[in-house]
Amino acid sequence: MLTISSAMAQWQALWPNWLTGFAVLAVVAFLLLFLHSVVMNALRLVLRGRLAEFASRLLKRIGPPTRLGVLVVGLGVTLQGLPERVVGHDLVEWGLLFGFIIFLGWGAITIVNTASEYYLRHALKGSEDSMLSRKILTQVRLLRRTIVFGLGFLTLAAILMTIPAVRQYGVSLFASAGVAGLAIGLAARPVLSNLIAGVQLAVTQPVRLGDEVLVESEFGTVEEIQTTYVVIRLWDLRRMVVPLSYFMEKPFQNWTRQSTSIIGAVHWYLDYSTPVEAVRARFLELLKESPLWNGDVAALQVTDAKEGTVELRGLMSAASSGAAFDLRCEIREKLIAWLQEIYPHALPRGRIEVENFPAYPPQGVGGRHH
Repeated sequence: MLTISSAMAQWQALWPNWLTGFAVLAVVAFLLLFLHSVVMNALRLVLRGRLAEFASRLLKRIGPPTRLGVLVVGLGVTLQGLPERVVGHDLVEWGLLFGFIIFLGWGAITIVNTASEYYLRHALKGSEDSMLSRKILTQVRLLRRTIVFGLGFLTLAAILMTIPAVRQYGVSLFASAGVAGLAIGLAARPVLSNLIAGVQLAVTQPVRLGDEVLVESEFGTVEEIQTTYVVIRLWDLRRMVVPLSYFMEKPFQNWTRQSTSIIGAVHWYLDYSTPVEAVRARFLELLKESPLWNGDVAALQVTDAKEGTVELRGLMSAASSGAAFDLRCEIREKLIAWLQEIYPHALPRGRIEVENFPAYPPQGVGGRHH
């Protein structure tokens, strides 16, 4: 008959300590996952309809990072409570530390994303002011991306510092080689300058999403503002990609900085005999008939007088740059057609004036004979 001591000896022979330790950790991990699922479901059921919208959204998204956090903390406590160190104990501890750092970064990023989406949802709800909406959208998105990038960078740096080889290399590098550290700083300058420019742009907002800008002699609409660059959709559907730092260091034109409305100008070069008052009256009539005119600015003036023509400039306003361009084309075309029909003599003409000179006296009359 087997005694208890012999049975324990056989059990230890079949199940060594390291395998027992890992089995315990596996069972604890399963129980922790089950407990986390039960608690999260219970919270959703009990607090349904009682939570604010932000808390409800956060509860839906915080599940994966909190699951990782529960696993890391629970397994860490269990590992410290084992009677004997298992094989690879140090490696398991490092993995748990690694997971805990990821949990902190992941959870922080989830909270930032949820808070920004909640704020945008309520700030833009029922807002009819497009300028205010674009301002809020630009600020929140830029700040969110900058904060998420910073959190991701800090998380990665903390993970790397848990690796002894990397930590020792980094300490020795910056302690004994200041020149190398300066070189790394200079190499990272474009990235850092764009990140800083992103924060400045979010606060000061010289350019926003949807703004119509003139950059490097190219006109387009701001389509995307990313962490380090801006995408501008040009009028012919090309895309211009510009670093964020460009908008903080170089001049550019923002056609919708204060308002989306804009003034367009059309020039006509007509004959001096043109009845300006009649042309001005017809110009105003055409503007009133056009649905593109927003009713703010309408003026026609003689702005120059050249050798063969006079220059008439018509000013008109529209709700956007695209509408202003179409309005200019429409008024230019219709006024020319009206001039051709009613005042054709007002179109530019070339004049030649010939003077009659007296004939020379005939030979022999008051002249010399040859």
